[in-house]
Amino acid sequence: MSANRKISTRALRFATIAGAIAAIPFSLSTGTAAAATHNWDGVAACESGGNWNINTGNGYYGGLQFSQSTWAANGGSGSASNASKAEQIRVAENVLATQGVGAWPHCGQYLQSGDSTLEDTAPAAPAAPEEPAKPATPIETVKDTVGDAARANGLYPQYEQLLKDAPVLNQVAGR
Repeated sequence: MSANRKISTRALRFATIAGAIAAIPFSLSTGTAAAATHNWDGVAACESGGNWNINTGNGYYGGLQFSQSTWAANGGSGSASNASKAEQIRVAENVLATQGVGAWPHCGQYLQSGDSTLEDTAPAAPAAPEEPAKPATPIETVKDTVGDAARANGLYPQYEQLLKDAPVLNQVAGR
């Protein structure tokens, strides 16, 4: 009886954790955002030298240096480095609403109230051909997004502990 109870408890715990993680993308706003209420130019100057189309190959893209998983989870399509400044700001407003200014740990201090200038001040340099990225599985994307949110809110140690306590989450992702 205790063996069955142990299995049932594990199954219930897994179902609860998996359900919570799977529900996260549905709670993120990917629809049309209201007009930008912040000036992102200072953040972009700090993150990318003000180059809104930057792709240095470090895993972060665009003027506000989005990870691909955060970009996609917050309503971006394609790559941030190929998106307009206005599109990057729209996605950044979604990230700000869900993760707070901590999503830009060093450069978030330069975020100001008011509108950014939406026209690009310099012509974009031609984008270097990108190496096709291996598409992330949905669970990897969700785990990256949850990890980013945990980090932004000072909860990353607890998130890591959750992954240690529920190794089945890592097995599902193939890690």
